[in-house]
Amino acid sequence: MAEMKKEKAVIVFSGGQDSTTCLFWALEKFDEVEAVTFDYNQRHKLEIECAQNIAKELGVKHHILDMSLLNQLAPNALTRSDIEVKDGENGELPSTFVPGRNLLFLSFAGVLARQIGAKHIVTGVCETDFSGYPDCRDMFIKSLNVTLNLAMDESLVIDTPLMWLNKAETWALADQLGAFDFVREKTLTCYNGIIADGCGECPACKLRKKGLSEYLSVRKES
Repeated sequence: MAEMKKEKAVIVFSGGQDSTTCLFWALEKFDEVEAVTFDYNQRHKLEIECAQNIAKELGVKHHILDMSLLNQLAPNALTRSDIEVKDGENGELPSTFVPGRNLLFLSFAGVLARQIGAKHIVTGVCETDFSGYPDCRDMFIKSLNVTLNLAMDESLVIDTPLMWLNKAETWALADQLGAFDFVREKTLTCYNGIIADGCGECPACKLRKKGLSEYLSVRKES
């Protein structure tokens, strides 16, 4: 009797709320999961440490890839302490937007997936609460998925479990996966580098806090 082929996935992993929720989702869905974190000289090295700690605790093999060139090409609030973290105004993108980041991250994740025999790439991008980032849109992901497969003659699938969820629904998914407390206490979403509930003031913390409040109010009623 032929041995059943195991399904394997690579997850683009930052140690934040979204990617950690996706990691729990992937661990439930796939036989094997490996995580990849990109070091692009982001403002807070704690992000990489947080990702390492989570991967270790969950027993997930963890790759860290050097993407420092991105820092040179695209200075922004996530890589420069002298650039203020702020929302976009008058139709402009937020100062935290890193041009080409998801294009490069997912492309390198695709190369890694091919090397380790994974057919799935998991990412926590979301069009519902995407802060205006063009590289978080469903259309971009679908386009890149086709391009990756054409470039490498592969049949990779980019999975986006959060694509149509708002932050409250993302908290709900974490809860369904039995990971609510883990995600709340051990992830780093804050642009000011504070783990768990964060500073409460930066755009990322405000979005996370708003979603948490909405979800907790719904959970209390049900």
